[in-house]
Amino acid sequence: MLKSHIIKSLTFTTILLSSGALSATELNLSHQWSTNDVRHKVVKIIADEVSAANVDLNITIFPSKSLFKPKEQYTLMSRNLLDMSIFPLSYAAGQQPAFDLTLMPGLVKNHDHAVRLIESPFMDGIKDKMAQDDVMVLVDGYLAGGFVSKGECIEKPSDMEGLQARAAGKSFEQMLIGAGASITSMSSAEIYSAMQTDILDVANTSSSSFVSYRIYEQVKCYTPASKDVALWFLYQPVIMNKTKFEKLNSTQQEALLAASKKAEAYYSKEAKLQDSNSVEVFRKAGVKIGTMTPEDFDEWKNLARETSYKKFLESYPEGEELLDMALSVK
Repeated sequence: MLKSHIIKSLTFTTILLSSGALSATELNLSHQWSTNDVRHKVVKIIADEVSAANVDLNITIFPSKSLFKPKEQYTLMSRNLLDMSIFPLSYAAGQQPAFDLTLMPGLVKNHDHAVRLIESPFMDGIKDKMAQDDVMVLVDGYLAGGFVSKGECIEKPSDMEGLQARAAGKSFEQMLIGAGASITSMSSAEIYSAMQTDILDVANTSSSSFVSYRIYEQVKCYTPASKDVALWFLYQPVIMNKTKFEKLNSTQQEALLAASKKAEAYYSKEAKLQDSNSVEVFRKAGVKIGTMTPEDFDEWKNLARETSYKKFLESYPEGEELLDMALSVK
């Protein structure tokens, strides 16, 4: 499968070369979301700012999985077959097991805590792992999420008993199984139809995905990320092939970094708005809004320590130092 995408990439490059459209200053950026999604808007800021800088550097964005499949993008980038992406880093945990920590329940408490994590030695360690794969970060960013339910609100672990759930990522699946749920794995794009056909009772994903996939049409309760606590946080940076960046001239590098700084400021502000805006969308659709208290959050985190954290260390003992770094950020 990967081979076919490599051939596709090389063919795509050959076509552009023959048409004269590709030069040393053309970059391709692939991602999985629609053009209405906040993540697309982040990379659009970068592309527009770089274009306006007039430094002979152009970024072509391929949204909605139109160039590569989502989970293949990091591997392709590490092989210098893709230039840029905005990417959920946990997708690449098969290549770097430490990346599971970027989608670990309870590891991030709220958006302000996420900023402190980004600025901590924990994230330095994650970026060191990325550098081993010839990948670098241009824009840091965490997005929060919550739970939806076709029945009662999901606020604490006991609310999951006996329910069929979709969880975002292996670590969340492990925790929800520990709470008594059964798991049906699928992409966030499949939640709507699974709820509609009663395959799922409960799901969790990002606030922005809940809205963009219109999940509010199929559920009775939404427990969103709040200002104080959110169980679900996923690190989704803008990343780039490191060698490709280093081959840009200094003026192009400066323009790209300046554009990325502007995009990161937008991303940080918008990440919080995604949560509050989603609440309004669900409320207007007649969906009950649940509340996860700090006490509920602590109960979830204690469960995660006994399930997700434990299994992470069993499969990847070398990750203990990074986990401890993350847990030390208050």
